Amino acid sequence: MRIGELAERAGTSTRTLRYYESQGLVCPRRSANGYRVYDEAELRVVREIRALLAVGFGLDDIRPFVACLRAGNSSGDVCPDSVAVLRRKLAEVDDYLDRLGAVRHQLHDQLARAIAHREETCLRTRSRAD
Repeated sequence: MRIGELAERAGTSTRTLRYYESQGLVCPRRSANGYRVYDEAELRVVREIRALLAVGFGLDDIRPFVACLRAGNSSGDVCPDSVAVLRRKLAEVDDYLDRLGAVRHQLHDQLARAIAHREETCLRTRSRAD
């Protein structure tokens, strides 16, 4: 298939495919007239790239998954290098969640203090009015 068809089937643009190619992630063959020609394996690679980008992976993180697919595996996440990236990304997500939990706790405490202060101020204002 040519680049336009691959772009359509993968849900991306031809410009993006050319970028992936410049980064060494997509490897088209060239026809006699110089057109890029892609097979179903490249479609699978592009779908894998897009799925990983969608969950926050960078292109360097994606390289082991592409290599795993190119090695003939049915999934890009079954090779040791891919598993190592998954473990590292999971540790990053856990760290983010821990930090978000701390921020949530701080905001919760600040809100509780603000509400308590407001209620205290209202009670003082009412007692003075009486």
